[in-house]
Amino acid sequence: MGGAVVDEGPTGIKAPDGGWGWAVLFGCFVITGFSYAFPKAVSVFFKELMREFGIGYSDTAWISSILLAMLYGTGPLCSVCVNRFGCRPVMLAGGLLASLGMVAASFCRSIIQLYLTTGVITGLGLALNFQPSLIMLNRYFNKRRPMANGLAAAGSPVFLCALSPLGQLLQDHYGWRGGFLILGGLLLNCCVCAALMRPLEAPRSGSGPGPQRPARRLLDLSVFRDRGFVIYAVAASIMVLGLFVPPVFVVSYAKDLGVPDTQAAFLLTVLGFIDIFARPTAGFITGLKKVRPYSVYLFSFSMFFNGFTDLTGSTASDYGGLVVFCIFFGISYGMVGALQFEVLMAIVGTQKFSSAIGLVLLLEAIAVLIGPPSGGKLLDATHVYQYVFVLAGAEVVASSLVLVLGNFFCIRKRPEAAVEEEEHQPPADVRADSREVEHFLKAEPEKNGEVVHTPETSV
Repeated sequence: MGGAVVDEGPTGIKAPDGGWGWAVLFGCFVITGFSYAFPKAVSVFFKELMREFGIGYSDTAWISSILLAMLYGTGPLCSVCVNRFGCRPVMLAGGLLASLGMVAASFCRSIIQLYLTTGVITGLGLALNFQPSLIMLNRYFNKRRPMANGLAAAGSPVFLCALSPLGQLLQDHYGWRGGFLILGGLLLNCCVCAALMRPLEAPRSGSGPGPQRPARRLLDLSVFRDRGFVIYAVAASIMVLGLFVPPVFVVSYAKDLGVPDTQAAFLLTVLGFIDIFARPTAGFITGLKKVRPYSVYLFSFSMFFNGFTDLTGSTASDYGGLVVFCIFFGISYGMVGALQFEVLMAIVGTQKFSSAIGLVLLLEAIAVLIGPPSGGKLLDATHVYQYVFVLAGAEVVASSLVLVLGNFFCIRKRPEAAVEEEEHQPPADVRADSREVEHFLKAEPEKNGEVVHTPETSV
């Protein structure tokens, strides 16, 4: 978007776009799957929790809400930890916390204790894994980054399709306490993924020291000076208000139309199956040379497509119409999931991405806590599901317009003097010595004296 930058990792290190990066991609795939699917997968235990503790559905639903709130709302904390300690140590600690929370939850005697263990501790652990994994993916991939983001994002629907049946199986055989204990053991795989996040090392020339790394703030608020980031953050926050609403209400919508419970639940299976293939496909298409310069507009189109699908889905009057809605919603939802962090990476670059994603997730956390409940209140007031889908669609369409219009009018038409000043002024925090210059001249002689265009900088 506008002033995007080239991501070559820490100073002096070029993204390998392969090699060990494929192991990092696999780890990111698993972490993304656990982070997004786990809050939904634990819902299979809600009925047994209601029966044991004598509580209502709204009380148990707070478990998933707290999990999501921790995943999104602790973004700045994760940014500070990553900038202070690095990605791998933070992820190892997060994996242990996520596992510890579920193991402790299996011994809980009240719903409040479950809020603290499953919600807060496990949610914090997943957050400490999710954000650093995306940062490492950004450092290992540049040319193939859109495809890598799409493949990593596919972990969410794949794990959702796997964890929900597994949770039901564990509950049937071991009860909710045994199921939580086993799920806690599964979350230790986050530590294995953390071990895959090997830091990139700067190349050394002879016996001299490698390139110096620029000084880094624990939380870089200077990203708010980037108009591209501000526009992205505003659009993403509006989008999240309505993005997660249809999957929450589509099953109840089908039941309200008289569809049997089994067929109604199958709608989510259709949506998830389409989503699995939509995410890597969207990432592959975005990575094409002729498409990547317009990734921001493709992201805006995916948001508009998703909102328009919600608006047309509100007119569905039978089960067939809802199946068609879920197919198109799965395509658009997968496109959004594959592109959202790819576009953010292109806007702020590697050095500021750890702070930028934390701040964006914090803003989205507020929207996550407002979106579905507001849809529920609208439903309680009107008892008409169509209004809920219209509201969600309008919010997502509005976010797409904010992104595309903001990019077109505020980014592309910057003052020429400011653009020229940015192009000729070197970064203040990057210091190059003679060894770095010599290494650059030897390593990339074909680029010396030429203006090198990249897909991001051409937007």
